[in-house]
Amino acid sequence: MKTVVITGSGRGFGFEMAKIFKANNFNVVLTDINEENLAAAKFEVEQLPTQSKVISVVCDVTKHAQIENLWAEAVKAFGGVDIWINNAGVNQPDKPMCELTQKEIDFLVDVDLKGAVYGSKLAFKHMKEQGYGQIYNVEGYGSNDAMMTGLTLYGTTKRAITYFTQALAKESEDLTDGKVCVCRLTPGIMITEFIKSANGGKTKIELPEKTKKVYNILGDYPQTIANYCVPRMIKNTKNNAKIVWLTNARAFARFLTAGFNKRNFFE
Repeated sequence: MKTVVITGSGRGFGFEMAKIFKANNFNVVLTDINEENLAAAKFEVEQLPTQSKVISVVCDVTKHAQIENLWAEAVKAFGGVDIWINNAGVNQPDKPMCELTQKEIDFLVDVDLKGAVYGSKLAFKHMKEQGYGQIYNVEGYGSNDAMMTGLTLYGTTKRAITYFTQALAKESEDLTDGKVCVCRLTPGIMITEFIKSANGGKTKIELPEKTKKVYNILGDYPQTIANYCVPRMIKNTKNNAKIVWLTNARAFARFLTAGFNKRNFFE
């Protein structure tokens, strides 16, 4: 029976992926910094009628020692880790770069970039030792070089994630002959609390009507995207793979049909 570890799985995309992995009889390691969300997520995922098991581990991805403990707890419970997903992330406050405080800058870079780097580094080290495994890092706005005032720093971290993941995949070719697959998830625009808050949920964001219009056309709920991504992760055997939900073709079709396919996620 295989095992998946998903950071930031107390709610949102990580939580929805966890449910689908459990439904596919994966042992699931849920982890989040918010203990209340984590407990609720564990209770719900455990209700799915498969033989696999669920554990939860509180983890701050900005703390290297806590990520070490996360791996250790997963191995203690299930013997190894087949898939490790660096999903934990926070949004940027909706303001120009010059108005961000040092605290806001440090927090976002620590979670969105360094958290994924720490998780990838540790998972790669142990997967290299065990001789197998997959690591997935989540791309986002900025990964494709898109730019927007109010998302400069967030986009910077996501652009860095893209380079980092591709470079680590190259290392895997050199060090493991690609037996450890280092890959990317590109979910597109997800309609969650993430897009309406920053600083780990402490700061609310008032989205402009223009932005809401785009989100209504291109956005999807996380369960829709997870239903697409998880089966492809399970089937994937290729290093440096990229699993994309919001493809150019899908986005083009959405804009073409937007006039008669009205959606409103913000009612």
